[in-house]
Amino acid sequence: MMKTILAENILIKGTWEKDQVLTIENGVIANIETLSGSQTHREAFSTRVHNKLIPGFVDTQVNGGGGVMFNHAPTYQSIKTMAQAHRKFGTTTFFPTLITDDITTIESAAYAVSEAIESGHPSVEGIHFEGPHLSVEKKGVHLSKYIRPLTDRELATYTRKDLGKVMITLAPENTSCDVIRDLVNQGVIVALGHSNAPFEVVERAIEAGATGFTHLYNAMSPFTSREPGMVGAALLSNNTCGIIVDHQHLHPKAVELAFKTKGPSQLMLVTDAMAHVGADEDVIDFFDTHITRVGNKLTTPDGTLAGSCLDMHGAVINCVNDIGISLEEASLMASATPSAFMGINEKVGSIAVGQRANFVELSENNALAHVWQNGEVCV
Repeated sequence: MMKTILAENILIKGTWEKDQVLTIENGVIANIETLSGSQTHREAFSTRVHNKLIPGFVDTQVNGGGGVMFNHAPTYQSIKTMAQAHRKFGTTTFFPTLITDDITTIESAAYAVSEAIESGHPSVEGIHFEGPHLSVEKKGVHLSKYIRPLTDRELATYTRKDLGKVMITLAPENTSCDVIRDLVNQGVIVALGHSNAPFEVVERAIEAGATGFTHLYNAMSPFTSREPGMVGAALLSNNTCGIIVDHQHLHPKAVELAFKTKGPSQLMLVTDAMAHVGADEDVIDFFDTHITRVGNKLTTPDGTLAGSCLDMHGAVINCVNDIGISLEEASLMASATPSAFMGINEKVGSIAVGQRANFVELSENNALAHVWQNGEVCV
């Protein structure tokens, strides 16, 4: 099925273009051209968009949504619920994220993602295993009883070929460079996080093939004058860093420093979202405890920060309104940068010929007006 969209303002390759005609066939952008004089009075456009169109958001770290935690119910139905919850906020591509858990749950999560991909779910491009090969010292809300070295059984799951793109967050002090190298050689994307590793250990992990850092600054060895730690290694590297801009995990000036150091092509927005996103409940079970939402903050009963209730549109707006990052740059951080990091930039992340027709439509004050997925308005 073919349709044409006339967009008055559309963000293409980081630049605003006016009066662009998009031809969409079977959910994919087939052509983009500037409105011509002969088209001015044509009534054949399927849709006229008077607001601003930016690429649909890509989130590499989604633990839950719509009242569902992926760990608690690692099923395809949970993935569909999470996708629907986050799509309301502009996320048209996401990676269901499983935090530290037992091997049975890991395998169940893998089968759920495999089913989602086989079924052609439009939002799912792979899976993120955040743990269990982490540092107990920097575990955050991850349960220490499940933190362990990587075994052959886990390796067999991570290297399955029916999971799309696989991302693993691990602590390099507890995972050898040989293991990191083997994972990377088998197509797994390795990010470093939940780690107390010194600078030199992080450097060796990067040399072994690690290409990312999970939620920069949080749950990692800090930068100090005599030991730059994982934070220093991340800021100095050419690796892509995820960052949670919810104003709970980070001071705005820490975000500003990271942005000035890394730029929009090496800093990607993530939500680290828990089940609260898109849900009315403020208190939701979490393993043997619960997570409570007060305002925009999630904590366990002992006060530990427990993921976020951030959505991607909120992350973009926080960058623009509070950090001084332009909408154009924040859009890159929410779409093109994570897409390139995960190796799916031929499919999603930009508005270009050959890409899926995934858009976020913003009003003049940058409020979310509509969300498009595969050429259809879904929100």
